[in-house]
Amino acid sequence: MHIDQTYRRAYNIEPNMCWECYSCVKACPQNAIDVRGYADFAPLGHSVRVIRDEEKGTIAWKIKYRNGMEKNFLSPITTKPWGQAIPQLANIPGPSKEMRDSQLLYNEPKWIRMDDGGLHTLQSAGLKLKKGVYY
Repeated sequence: MHIDQTYRRAYNIEPNMCWECYSCVKACPQNAIDVRGYADFAPLGHSVRVIRDEEKGTIAWKIKYRNGMEKNFLSPITTKPWGQAIPQLANIPGPSKEMRDSQLLYNEPKWIRMDDGGLHTLQSAGLKLKKGVYY
């Protein structure tokens, strides 16, 4: 990332190395990164601004289209707070040959609860989505 001297905003000087995941945009506490949105939600000639509000637990996306129309989207931050819940992988023993040769990913049976009668749905686990967190 480099600073554009005219607009005083950050931009990516190596776009071919970018995965376009927007992680840097959502994580920036100063809202200093300009991005171009995907063509499916914002055609050429638009601008995208992202504002992360840690206190409210939201990420706001402001899209200004080339015809002047603006749309605002507000999404909840659905991750854990920064710096928490990071597994200490160095303290975990390495995988055995059997684990390496299996189709499962790291901690897959544990975290998707395959050890508890198969993959659960929200209904079978007795859960339901919270109001306002639907995608």
